[in-house]
Amino acid sequence: MINGSKVLDHSIRWAMVGGGKGSQIGYIHRSAALRDNNFQLVAGAFDVNPERGIEFAKELGVAPDRAYPDYKTMFAEEKKRPDGIEAVSIATPNSLHYEVCRAALEAGLHVVCEKPLCFTSEQAEELVKLAEEKHRVVGVTYGYSGHQMIQQARQMIKNGDLGEIRVINMSFAFGGYYYKIEETNPAAKWRFDPKKAGPSFALGDVGTHPLFLIEAMIPDLQIRNLMCTKRSFVEGRELEDNAFVIMNLKGSEHVQDNAQVYCWASSINCGARHDHVVRIVGSKASIEWDDERPNQLLYEIEGQPRQVLERGYGYLYPAARLEDRIGGGHAEGLFEAWANLYRRFAIAMDHADHSEYIDFWYPDVKAGANGVKWIEKCVESADDGAKWVDFD
Repeated sequence: MINGSKVLDHSIRWAMVGGGKGSQIGYIHRSAALRDNNFQLVAGAFDVNPERGIEFAKELGVAPDRAYPDYKTMFAEEKKRPDGIEAVSIATPNSLHYEVCRAALEAGLHVVCEKPLCFTSEQAEELVKLAEEKHRVVGVTYGYSGHQMIQQARQMIKNGDLGEIRVINMSFAFGGYYYKIEETNPAAKWRFDPKKAGPSFALGDVGTHPLFLIEAMIPDLQIRNLMCTKRSFVEGRELEDNAFVIMNLKGSEHVQDNAQVYCWASSINCGARHDHVVRIVGSKASIEWDDERPNQLLYEIEGQPRQVLERGYGYLYPAARLEDRIGGGHAEGLFEAWANLYRRFAIAMDHADHSEYIDFWYPDVKAGANGVKWIEKCVESADDGAKWVDFD
């Protein structure tokens, strides 16, 4: 169980690009990173308006002279300091992810980046190579993967409890953008602008979340090919607000050859809060996880009553109990999940001992690159009349 003690012998000096006042995602990053004291927020380029950024820095307890007008100035000035930053989180609109991540790596910094990591596979491959050359960690905030029941699912699949995986049904289909919300909500407006959001909205913004969840649950998962159809139902949108993807998988230790995957990514599912659900069907049993009930995992064996596995209890695999932050029966949520990921990021950045984890992993730069590739392949398929395309 995590009891709040640091896993490092010092705190990593950390900064943010974006995530200014009023930013929901910025607040989540800070809450997660600072929870276990493995990171210390010492600098930031929080806002495109420098004066606003300085005022917000003061609220956060960051020295005004370390609140910078832009990331380039911050990286240059912090490099001159003996106590300069060691890591940076990127919480900006999508269009800046690649250039800020590249600049941070070139400056010798570790990175935590919002998804998508970038817009193209070429950019992603460059970042993978640069991270390897610089020996720096790039973590991607697929935040839902920090929930402990994802670890339980992973261990059940590795242990063969489900048998061979045959079918995966997954969705992230919320309803909040069923009307032209971007006309009154600036935070929504940029998401439908290809110059700022990239080549996709529904697939890139929400579809990649369940994609990474199944990658986390099934470490040897490999996509053979896919077919995608997408469209925008709300008039005037340049990017899709709804998409369907079908995939065939390659056979592996835990996956039957040509296992099938279905994904629904949407922002127009009227009445749904998230509908972010992953169901994995094996030759012996099935499991299902819902992000609105993240502390539970449904476990179903043919001919037996449905079981509801609960976070924090002794019948779970040890790897699924390691990151408990409070005893079983108490609900843990998104902030805890993100804090679990930031704890792992810190361990990876510091090369700290991670033997306690039994099965140590985190969403890294290669996972981010795979998400970019998936978006590209989906768009390629949809733009060519929902044609099947090879993934490799």
